[in-house]
Amino acid sequence: MAMAPIANGNGRPRPGAPRYKAMSDINVTPMVDVMLVLLVVFMITAPLLTAGVPVDLPKTQAAQLTGQDEPLVISVDKSGKAYLQDTAIEDENLGPRLAAITNNRKDARIFVRGDRALAYGRIMEVMGIVNGAGFTKVALVAEMPSEAPKPARTRR
Repeated sequence: MAMAPIANGNGRPRPGAPRYKAMSDINVTPMVDVMLVLLVVFMITAPLLTAGVPVDLPKTQAAQLTGQDEPLVISVDKSGKAYLQDTAIEDENLGPRLAAITNNRKDARIFVRGDRALAYGRIMEVMGIVNGAGFTKVALVAEMPSEAPKPARTRR
């Protein structure tokens, strides 16, 4: 703590009084430094935590969906195993787990990511389970193509 001299009206210390008194000011500079470091760490690590299950997504020209809340992601790998966020889950537990996570809010956004090598029927099974649990905002996730496809020419 910093110390400040105790003075009487004329600017000199009073006789018999301690020469310095403790200041009760808080130095916030170290706290600001720590908060800025934490902010930078979270800004760097947050994008790395978005996709935990490796899935080879198909490419599409469709527009991206935008929304305010963070959607739940169901991933299906090339062997057909389903994952809710990063946790493996059995088909019979998927509906009840979604209801528990969303507090039975049936308008929650749910994204389904399926591997490109996976049969389309398995993705439809997972979407059927989600729809059967009462969720209506279900979307398929695809990867944007790296270059625009060229239009096909027709011969005359």
